[in-house]
Amino acid sequence: MNEVLEFLTDSYNWRGSGGIPTRLLQHLGYSGLALLVAIVIAVPIGAWVGHTGRGGFLIVGGANGLRALPELGLLTLLVLAVGIGLLPVVVALAVLGIPPLLAGTYAGIRNVDRSVVDAARGMGMRESQVLVKVELPNALPLIMGGLRAAALQVIATAVVAAYVSFGGFGRYLIDGLKSGDNGKAVAGAVLIVVLALVVEGVLALAQRYVVSPGLRSRGGSRRSPVAEIPTTDSRLQAAVAPTDSTPDTVGAER
Repeated sequence: MNEVLEFLTDSYNWRGSGGIPTRLLQHLGYSGLALLVAIVIAVPIGAWVGHTGRGGFLIVGGANGLRALPELGLLTLLVLAVGIGLLPVVVALAVLGIPPLLAGTYAGIRNVDRSVVDAARGMGMRESQVLVKVELPNALPLIMGGLRAAALQVIATAVVAAYVSFGGFGRYLIDGLKSGDNGKAVAGAVLIVVLALVVEGVLALAQRYVVSPGLRSRGGSRRSPVAEIPTTDSRLQAAVAPTDSTPDTVGAER
């Protein structure tokens, strides 16, 4: 631990092309690009499968099978196929981020209250409007959960970029192991852990702001489905809102 502290407090390691700030930007760059690719692929597919209910077992099950792929072996295979470059790194990391995003989106859409969806269709909404205005907003908690899981896995695995001569915090880990510098290697691992925890905290905070308050408070008293519709369509709210008539008022009217 003394060697780790010496590495982290040495001003030389905080400047230049090999300094910690530069490695941080590189690590975030690889991870962010891979997550963006995973989002573009997984969220639309998960939303479509969840909305239609077609092929859910095959598509989501097949995506979960990607978790079993060894990242280092996949990266090596991609490098042999297309050569050393950023593309193999991004593809290998994106493959790791797709399963949790796809599963979270699919589960979120399928768990939306069917009475809310039926009410939206009864008001004449097209299927695309039902998906975008009703199902996706209600599915945000599980989608964000999938994003947080994907981000942690991608950030932790972005070490493999250094294996094919790229940067990031993995550079400290691999170079330290190669040269026998245990302090440098462990410091690289510590930096990766800290970065993952910080990103997790940022995403958890973002989730509190993007998810409707009605969806966040489900753990309390039972709420009416109409209170959980994060949409501005007042017609849809009115269509599923319960009536205020009671037996007492009916008797009084009589």
